[in-house]
Amino acid sequence: MAGAEHYPMAMDPAIQKLGTMTTNRHKYFRWTPRTARITFMYAVVVPVIFGIVAYKTDGKYDFRAKRKGDLIVEY
Repeated sequence: MAGAEHYPMAMDPAIQKLGTMTTNRHKYFRWTPRTARITFMYAVVVPVIFGIVAYKTDGKYDFRAKRKGDLIVEY
């Protein structure tokens, strides 16, 4: 197996610290107003926007069996 004696370059301490922090991220996480706002945006607002767009355009377009010059709008 690979080890420190076989690695040709010296390891950068900053990259090692970044790797350790990334691995242990769950230990250092705190709920702050910023993290709560970001979580709310991704968990609620983005799916609601996609749902509204999907509901508004449901059945509006038909992409099957169209020939050159035909419109994709069905209504």
